[in-house]
Amino acid sequence: METSRSESADIKQHLRALGLRPTRQRVAIARLLLRGGHRHLSADDVLAEARRAEIPVAQTTIYNILRQFADVGLVREVLVESGRAWFDTRTSPHVHVYDEVTGAIQDLDHDPHALGLPENLNLPADVEVKDVSVVVRVSYKSK
Repeated sequence: METSRSESADIKQHLRALGLRPTRQRVAIARLLLRGGHRHLSADDVLAEARRAEIPVAQTTIYNILRQFADVGLVREVLVESGRAWFDTRTSPHVHVYDEVTGAIQDLDHDPHALGLPENLNLPADVEVKDVSVVVRVSYKSK
């Protein structure tokens, strides 16, 4: 994969700003994730893209990097079912629709904070809500 020096420098600088050391593999995976706009990718999707781009990286390393990126907010982890996570390059609040039949996940441009959560969640005084994650699971009605 061809990349400009300025693009690599920008990615390295961004990773440093997030508190991550810009290793060769982190930079390469960040480049894969951030190209092409907003996307939802599983770890297996990222591994397949890395292999197509001839990036030498182990499956375990992909999982570790994706978790690190989610921890610092570079991507958003979306859990759709036990043991199945997607990594979303769109990190602003939004709602996801997960198709249980096809396994596809897509964004809805709807603020999850506007879904009618109770004003008072009876949380301890020293706790603040950092995020609201909503996944609408759909399947098809029998005809």
